[in-house]
Amino acid sequence: MSRTGDRGRPAVFLDRDGVLNIEAGYIHNLGDLHLVPGVAAAVRRLNEAGLFCCLASNQAGPARGYYSVEHVDALHERLCFLLAEEAGAKLDALYYCPFLSRPEGGKNLQYTRYSTWRKPNTGMLVAAAWDWDLDLGRSVMVGDKATDIDLAHNAGCKGILVTTGYGEQVLEGAYQHRTRPDFVASDLAAAVDWILRQQDL
Repeated sequence: MSRTGDRGRPAVFLDRDGVLNIEAGYIHNLGDLHLVPGVAAAVRRLNEAGLFCCLASNQAGPARGYYSVEHVDALHERLCFLLAEEAGAKLDALYYCPFLSRPEGGKNLQYTRYSTWRKPNTGMLVAAAWDWDLDLGRSVMVGDKATDIDLAHNAGCKGILVTTGYGEQVLEGAYQHRTRPDFVASDLAAAVDWILRQQDL
């Protein structure tokens, strides 16, 4: 339920690397961030359907000491610019986790810690739901990793695995995880087709 007592809005949560932009590891140069073909038009379709579009991404570069959070923000500015430039598409909100525990490889003390925001923990989605009056039970998470699907189900969402990015490797591993995707899509455009066919969104 929402804070006002009414039913909150459904949302589509989108992982970044391998879903929106082409997987390229840790992106040090802004110009190396490029959209996956068809992504901008797919996001525009979600916008036109009135669905809340929200980035939800693990971004451990600051914790690993690779670059600053300001660099992550700059990458997101470029991402949003490319979406708008190509198709007039937009993300309604952006959440990311710059934190990483020391056992996982965290080195920059400012960002080296356990965090409830790091996938598959639900912190990013819970924060978004509170900030924007969203109904997680009617929402969807789209990602290319097992942690994205685990996050979706941990938060009570449906989880779509796309085979761009690392998605194909996840499938080839016979999905050795507790949860299973609710749908497997070739890319975000196919995921949006599935989302828009669902009832009660």
